[in-house]
Amino acid sequence: MRTLISAFAAAAAVATPLSALSLAAPSLAAQASAPTTATASVKIDNFVFGPAVLTVKVGTTVTWTNNDDVPHAVVADDHTTFKSKVLDTDQTFSFTFTKPGEYPYFCSIHPHMTGKVVVQG
Repeated sequence: MRTLISAFAAAAAVATPLSALSLAAPSLAAQASAPTTATASVKIDNFVFGPAVLTVKVGTTVTWTNNDDVPHAVVADDHTTFKSKVLDTDQTFSFTFTKPGEYPYFCSIHPHMTGKVVVQG
């Protein structure tokens, strides 16, 4: 009887890690297939958007960061696609581009500051 119990305990010890692995596998697979969001950055510094032209894929979220010591704003040339509030030093504005095309923009406080996001399908 003692041998039977020992054999059963050994089988249970082997089965537990295997069952734990089979339970963990779906969650790892789900994590691996989860979509990732592409991101890109534009720095505002010394009255310049850098890079001046940024090329991204559809679905990319672009974040502008004001590294200047004066306020700036990011506004699409059409005044409707995207428009930030006034950004003080170290503040950011983000926009996700969902359609291919060219999106020129400017600083509404300093209109000579311009940039463009090119979105590819």
